[in-house]
Amino acid sequence: MYTINIRGINLYAYHGCLPEEAVIGGDYVVNIALKGDFSKAASNDKLEDTIDYVDVYKIVEKEMAIRSKLIEPVALRIATNLKSTFAAINSLSVEVVKKNPPIGGEVDEVSVVVEI
Repeated sequence: MYTINIRGINLYAYHGCLPEEAVIGGDYVVNIALKGDFSKAASNDKLEDTIDYVDVYKIVEKEMAIRSKLIEPVALRIATNLKSTFAAINSLSVEVVKKNPPIGGEVDEVSVVVEI
């Protein structure tokens, strides 16, 4: 079993329950762990036998562009899309991190992790 980690996907998006979040937006980070048998790629050094990071990024970017009030559905959309796109994935986790959430106090970030 192999795990491909793609960490620190930094994007600007417009998620949040507050009306101003839909207008102003905020900084988000997405971290992904993809588990599967990538031993063929490890032995033959061919991109087609693993997961192309560029394709993963495009899926994350697409799903992050769809506004949601909560980050839970965003994480689930990303996870579901990745799982249905790449048959080689046995399981995965997606973490969506909201930087500097407007919660009336000093908090660096909040995050949600979905595992499927």
